[in-house]
Order: sequence, then C-alpha cells, then structure tokens
Amino acid sequence: MTSSVPTSATAGAGYRHELYPYTGRDEFIEGTARFIRDALDGGEAVVVAVPQDKASLLRAETREDDAVRYVDTSRVAHHPGRLIAAWQEWLQEYASEGRPVRGIGEAPWDTVRSQAEAQELRYHEWLLNRAFAQGPAWWLLCPYDLAQDKAALEQMARCHPEMRENGRTVQCESYDPQAPYAFTPLTDPCDPHDEFVYTRGELSAVREKIAACAHKHGLTGRRLRELHLAATEVATNSIRHGGGHGVLRTWSEDLRLVCEFRDSGYIDDPLAGRRRPDPAQPGGRGLWLVHQLCDLVEIRSTPHEGTTIRLHTALPE
Repeated sequence: MTSSVPTSATAGAGYRHELYPYTGRDEFIEGTARFIRDALDGGEAVVVAVPQDKASLLRAETREDDAVRYVDTSRVAHHPGRLIAAWQEWLQEYASEGRPVRGIGEAPWDTVRSQAEAQELRYHEWLLNRAFAQGPAWWLLCPYDLAQDKAALEQMARCHPEMRENGRTVQCESYDPQAPYAFTPLTDPCDPHDEFVYTRGELSAVREKIAACAHKHGLTGRRLRELHLAATEVATNSIRHGGGHGVLRTWSEDLRLVCEFRDSGYIDDPLAGRRRPDPAQPGGRGLWLVHQLCDLVEIRSTPHEGTTIRLHTALPE
C-alpha cells in the first residue's frame, strides 16, 4: 500500500521512522545520498549515524555542508540500551536552532556479536517509536543490508511504520505499535550454570556468587567491579519491588559472562533505563546505570510472569 505521508519532516507532526532495505554499496549510496540531498534542498539538517566505512562513502558522494553532521557511533553501536539517549544527544544540537532534522541510522549488523545483541538491536528499533512519539517532529531513515540476513527483513519491518521501496515510501503493514514483538522468550541458560536464591540482607552473597563465576573465566579488576555495581542495583530492585527476593543464575556464552536476575515484580515502562535521567529527578537512575556498566542488558517483564534481567559482560579473550 503506497504511503500518503508527507515528503518533508516538517510537513506533518510527529516522528517518522522508515526502513530502507538495500543490497550492496550502490543501493546504499543511492537511497541515503538522495535522502541527504532532499533534506538540504528543503533547509533541513541531517544527523548521520552509520558505521565508519558507510560514512566515508556518503562523504564522497554528497557535498560538504554544515547542516550535515556525521556522529561517532563507536561508543554506543554495540550497546542497544544506550542508543536512544545517544540520539537525543545528537539531536540536541539542532533543538535550539528550531530547524527541521532528519537522521540516518544503521546498526553495525555485520559485526553483531551474538543473537542476543541482534535481538536487542531490533527491539531498540521498535522502542524508538515510543521514545520519540511525543517529541519534536523528525524523520529517521534506517538502512538495512539484505546481504546480512534477508530472512530478518520481516522482523525489521515490524519495528518500522514505513519502508522505502523503489524510491517511494510505503506503509509497513506488519508494524504493530502496541505489542512489542521483541518480547520473545529468552533462551535457556547455558550449562553448566549456577543458581542462587537471594533475599534481604544477602547482597554481599550475590556479589560473592558472581565473583566466583567471574574468576573462573578470568574476569577481574574494573570490569568485575562494574558488574558488581550493576548486579547490586538489579538485586536491590528485586528485593524492594519484586516480592522481597529473587533468583540469580550465572553462566558464560559467546565470550560473555551472563548474570540473570528473576523476580515477581513488573516493570511497566519499556523505556526504563534507556533515557538519560533528569539531574533534578529523585531516583530512577538504577537501570540507566546498569545499561552504562554492562555490555548488553536484556529485560523481559510482564504482569503475569514477572521480570527477568540479564546482564552481559565481555570476558577477556
């Protein structure tokens, strides 16, 4: 079904989120360079957040302009839980100018380190629609190389309200704004894994269990201290909001140490921990801190099944 959406980020209210499937270098340049040129012709600014090799291609194909900003994504590219705050930061530069903004955002799919990371990157794409639904109008184009995983195109389409096909914008009929498909069941823990039931007064025991598993896999020093801090935040939330106790499970997979926390509580905000906290707000910083300290965070929470949070920390190679 052909879209009736406007051709400028200022022509309609709200956030536009468009998937651009492509194959190969030429198709990537054709679609993204045209998107930049159209923006500049319309007096709009553009934030380009793509892997460095793709940024080099675009720089060579488009004219230099102060309205086009290429941002360094290396700090957050493999950390899905940090990406929404990064986009808010990148867009902030243009907020005071009042000029319309477009964005181009592509995850480094060719260097994704695990299925869990790929899943969280797709879930991030779905969450973008919620994160920016009430903010200033802007337009984000998401290139996706079909050579990486053509079978995943349907999953990506479920995260984007619109898709670019043959130079035109069409509606993604499979997009569901209400039910986040990414809440698929987590995989079973790898064996062997350790399990520990904790309750009030046992945070030190939680840290000891994690340290024991970490030491077996060579994780020490600063990274272990960061994991301890993140784990303490999650376990404390279990005790305060998850029925007074929880279950810790630890194991290793994909060169990462995984610490899983399960409790009967419910997190009703899927964006919890993904937006930078207001310095003036009281509390509400725990999950934000967890995302900053860990390499990957998976959160699954429903009113009936409770909450499961997995913290991933890269192990020394």
